[in-house]
Amino acid sequence: MQQLSPFQKRSEEALKGQAPLAERMRPTLIEEFVGQAHLLAPGKILDRVLRNQRLQSFILWGPPGSGKTTLARIVAHQTQTHLIAMSAVMAGTREIRSAVEEAQAVWAREKRRTWLFMDEIHRLNKAQQDTLLPHVERGSVLLLGATTENPSFEVIRPLLSRAQVLVLEPLGTEELRIIVARALADERDGLGKHPARLTEEAEEYLFAASGGDARIVLNALEMAVLTTPAGPDGVRVVDYGTMQEALQRKAVHYDKEGEEHFNLISALHKSIRGSDPDAGLYWLARMLDAGEDPLYVARRLVRMASEDIGLADPMAVVEAIAALQSYQLLGSPEGDLALAQTVVYLALAPKSNALYSAFGKASDLAKKTGAALVPMHIRNAPTPLMKKLGYGKDYRYPHDADDAWVPEHYFPEPLAGTVFYDPTPRGWEGDRRQMLLEHRQKLAEAGKPKTTDS
Repeated sequence: MQQLSPFQKRSEEALKGQAPLAERMRPTLIEEFVGQAHLLAPGKILDRVLRNQRLQSFILWGPPGSGKTTLARIVAHQTQTHLIAMSAVMAGTREIRSAVEEAQAVWAREKRRTWLFMDEIHRLNKAQQDTLLPHVERGSVLLLGATTENPSFEVIRPLLSRAQVLVLEPLGTEELRIIVARALADERDGLGKHPARLTEEAEEYLFAASGGDARIVLNALEMAVLTTPAGPDGVRVVDYGTMQEALQRKAVHYDKEGEEHFNLISALHKSIRGSDPDAGLYWLARMLDAGEDPLYVARRLVRMASEDIGLADPMAVVEAIAALQSYQLLGSPEGDLALAQTVVYLALAPKSNALYSAFGKASDLAKKTGAALVPMHIRNAPTPLMKKLGYGKDYRYPHDADDAWVPEHYFPEPLAGTVFYDPTPRGWEGDRRQMLLEHRQKLAEAGKPKTTDS
């Protein structure tokens, strides 16, 4: 690492004093780091790396404020390696090549490996990732990527295969409580010169609304403490209202094209499938609150009505389409209620995936038997020649029968007797199950269709 002059050190210290609390309180030693025990506890992956100096490339994937940048700095420091830090937002192909040249020079001069810390690595385009790939492959640099987005969506496969993905988790309440306590007590870098405490309600709100993001917690804490006047005893008491003002807006990690988008719609879908209206309403509210397009949600509700309810309640799809049209008519916030109504309706409706399964089987068979001939008796005969050839011959009109049904075969001859649809005993579908089974039995007893093709 480059040695700093006394003047540079004083300048850095002055700048650090002006930095936000989250930056000032950033740990520099692994013993100070809070959270991610699944990576740092004795015997876990990063503990082994730090103890045994077994260096390899990593991609740190986790939500904002979970410690990715801090962890990268600590790993570089404790492995006695050179660190080059850059952001993918600012890094082009030229900057990447320059970093590799610097790493090679450090190795030639000092025989030290170099970590290339690439923040927001998901923002590198394919050409930039291709530029980085051979240097990671040869070991010219050790990659320490950091991303809030699922690497499998954003990082090219060859680069992903050469770096181990480490998943960081949002910080829990107890971990955040430790961080807050340190900040309130630290007189050098923290808020210790301004004695303060949080009311129980303020603390609960801070932890719940932060989404496990330590940066949001610390910066909101600083704002709340410094804008709260000291009481008669010299202590600043931060209450719920003050903390609400400091936070302004709860932290919502959501990317409408990324993993969290799919996680939330999956949670909504599975809650409805599991007949839980309360969880369904919660996930709906989460998506709308995060800025998801309500019409996307409405379209997915239509899909759920067919996939998970189907003919157990044919009105489910009608309800879902009505909600979609209601939202198109009303917009937000009035139209949101129509979506909520549909979520509850679908959650409480009888469930059946019989139609979904049946159509999947039919589609698979159709792809395999696309050349199978339509039976002559159910072909259309719009011309005299076609009638002469036997098109439509011996077709029996079901409405002529007392119950509007005749034991007739409608499949191509090789597929006669094929069954896709197995209705459940639930709802509207269940009411018709027995009738369908009886028809299939009579058809089986009538025997195979006669070949009428000429």
